[in-house]
Amino acid sequence: MNDSTSSRRDFLSFAGAALVPVALTQEPVQSNEEAAPLYRPSWAGRPRNRVTDYENDPFIVALEGTIKCTCGCNLDVYTCRTTDFTCTVSPAMHREVVSMMEDGMTGPEIVDAFVAQYGETVLMAPKKAGFNLTAYWLPGFVITVVGSLIAWSLVRRHRLSPVAAASSVIPDVDAGDQALLEEELTKLGH
Repeated sequence: MNDSTSSRRDFLSFAGAALVPVALTQEPVQSNEEAAPLYRPSWAGRPRNRVTDYENDPFIVALEGTIKCTCGCNLDVYTCRTTDFTCTVSPAMHREVVSMMEDGMTGPEIVDAFVAQYGETVLMAPKKAGFNLTAYWLPGFVITVVGSLIAWSLVRRHRLSPVAAASSVIPDVDAGDQALLEEELTKLGH
């Protein structure tokens, strides 16, 4: 390479070093609309309620995991109230759970109270009783029956195929071939 010519890397490092002081002395450009004060803080979202001891209590979290939020998000109450901060339904349901627990109700009693209030659709999974058992057992039963039918048809088809029939018949071997086979086997040590 010739000393009088510089490489592309040298040129880029020189240009970058020359632009750094220019970039540091520039004032950030900001429009008046972006810097306008926020006159109503409520526009930024709803205010956060105070955090209680029940926010992450394992019993409350497990209980809220079985109850569906009724805001239409199809999440459980705990997930909805901890991920969707615009939802006002899940915090209200959380407060109901906490107040019922403070009143001395057990977990199943709280779930039953929500079912009585909202119907069985408030549960994340249907109860394992009555006709709901169909939802638990029918898919496994159908998969077993269909799999058995497929296996039966494959076995039946294999039995009827000419290749399977031909492979199950042992051909007759003449005496000369039999003697040759026994001779070769004795050479191998069998």
